[in-house]
Amino acid sequence: MNNYVYIISSLPVLTPDAEVDADKIIDEIREQCSDRDRDTIDFLMDGFDGTKLDADFYRKALAHGSAFIRSYFGYDLDVRNAKARFLNRAFQRPEETDVLTLGEEERDFEEAARLADILAGTDILGREKALDELMWEKIDTITLFDYFDLDAILGFIAKLKITDRWFKLDEETGRALFRRITEQVRATFKGVEFEG
Repeated sequence: MNNYVYIISSLPVLTPDAEVDADKIIDEIREQCSDRDRDTIDFLMDGFDGTKLDADFYRKALAHGSAFIRSYFGYDLDVRNAKARFLNRAFQRPEETDVLTLGEEERDFEEAARLADILAGTDILGREKALDELMWEKIDTITLFDYFDLDAILGFIAKLKITDRWFKLDEETGRALFRRITEQVRATFKGVEFEG
């Protein structure tokens, strides 16, 4: 059985001179998990590999046993489709070009107007930060009541992948995001009493 409290409490704290190695942190998390949870983590990681993000992947994600996987990749699909439609309009292509509908009814995407405002921005870096902030907020929403379970760990990993991307693009932003993750994790322990 997984000891989620131990795993979450042992997540690293960033120091000013630390270099974050996202893959190493994720490997350390995986080592402490059951085979089943490792499979779920691996599925999440596949979602950060652009070559795997096809209709088959999203069908599996939307039917996955993990509530986090279903919600996160459902939202990710909505964002990707909205981005595709925005670009199609901008380049005067048919609106449904590169849109994944999965043969189902159109999904209701409440953030469509906000996403359109972000995409209309002219500052490329600012636009990327805003898109990642949108995903970060969704992760917070999905894991709002998850403190010491696999969904909390999946949320941490998804945020870590956002942070890792910014470390590669802009180290200062990456450090700030990593600090934010660790502060959020540490805040879950305030006022929690553990049984010995």
